[in-house]
Amino acid sequence: MKAVLARALAACLIALVAHASAGAQITIRDDRGVTTSFAAVPTRIVSLLPSLTEAVCTLGACASLVGIDRFSNWPAEVARLPKVGSMEDAQIERVVALRPDVVLLGPSVRAIDRLEALGLKVVAIQSQTHADVRHMLETLARLLGRPEAAQPLWAAIEADLQRAAQRVPAALRGQRVYFEITAAPHAAGVGSFIDETLRRLGMANAVPAELGPFPRLNPEFVVRLQPDIVMATRRDLAEMARRPGWAGLRALQRQRSCGFPIETYEVLIRPGPRLGEAALELARCLAELNTRS
Repeated sequence: MKAVLARALAACLIALVAHASAGAQITIRDDRGVTTSFAAVPTRIVSLLPSLTEAVCTLGACASLVGIDRFSNWPAEVARLPKVGSMEDAQIERVVALRPDVVLLGPSVRAIDRLEALGLKVVAIQSQTHADVRHMLETLARLLGRPEAAQPLWAAIEADLQRAAQRVPAALRGQRVYFEITAAPHAAGVGSFIDETLRRLGMANAVPAELGPFPRLNPEFVVRLQPDIVMATRRDLAEMARRPGWAGLRALQRQRSCGFPIETYEVLIRPGPRLGEAALELARCLAELNTRS
């Protein structure tokens, strides 16, 4: 009798496990419009974008990462993970060797077709605007089996954005900002997530809207723009006056500029879960500028 009961109990447990596994199936439609199903929450994840790496960790699944791109460096615990290239030069063999349940990347990554051809599951997520960041967090939260985690995280970002806007001095509102992405120079233009953050702070963009979100500019054109405020890495800002003609930028002459250490700058240029932190950093710099007047 005991043996019969034991077998019956074992059968019930197996049925319960099977039911739980079936209920754990996750279906994700990514930003290519491709639908991918997972029998269970992925526990081996490769991320090929810093913003995606940061989002996975902020959602509490850092331990599931088994590989990251070469630029991912936050939080500090990801430093121990294997680096597998980047969105431009993903090291396919190394990615495959890590046996990931899923590879997270941007829709424009050239390696997508090859990764999928090798049988890997890929989820491509766009991250170029504030709305994209919110969508990214919601998508990853579902993928990680924690759909309830996205809303409070986005609410915290919104609270930081509002707090940052309140800290910007009224005297600076509406002033035109040139935010440099690279010394080429590339700038954050209208439609970029950086532009959205600046506008949430009450600032304007010195770059004309028709040039797009991340245009490469003629250096002489920047001088003609004569932005009210210049923002860049601390190193690039220190070298700007030595660029041909840039000594004529009144913002540099009047020290109407924000030079950020690289660790801070990385927060500013990554459209991810530290979006609110970036806004607060921009507001801090603008408040300091106002004290120089």
